[in-house]
Amino acid sequence: MNTTATTDLAAIHTVLQNSQDAWNRGDGAAYGACFTDDATDVTFVGTVYHGGAEIGRAHQALFDSFLNGTRLVMEILDIRRYGADVAVVLTRGEVAKGTPKKLGKLATYTLVRDADGHWRIAAVQKTKHQALMEAVSFKFQPATKPAVH
Repeated sequence: MNTTATTDLAAIHTVLQNSQDAWNRGDGAAYGACFTDDATDVTFVGTVYHGGAEIGRAHQALFDSFLNGTRLVMEILDIRRYGADVAVVLTRGEVAKGTPKKLGKLATYTLVRDADGHWRIAAVQKTKHQALMEAVSFKFQPATKPAVH
């Protein structure tokens, strides 16, 4: 891997770590700053937020209420680059008030390098893993099971 690719991967990790750290501090403005001005955040309950400012504002309201005292735990599963300025990152994670028993949510992040040269989140889609439904699908339709599971 060349130096530029290594530097970019480190920067991508840093953006995701910064978003996690902001969440864990309950800092909506810092969380929103990890996103582009035209970002899309699709929550696992289906709410769609547009733009870093709205994402930050809405999350601050959540941090001040329902998500008060929660921590975001995130594990990067895969990073794929598409050209010099786009990366798609698959993560597994959870939001909990303590140490989660399992990481039951998946998120797909699209990160872009902005005109200022910084990586930011342009889109995220969060999904709750439905293990029982998945197992039933695989049992009755084995062809639906992915090659890597």
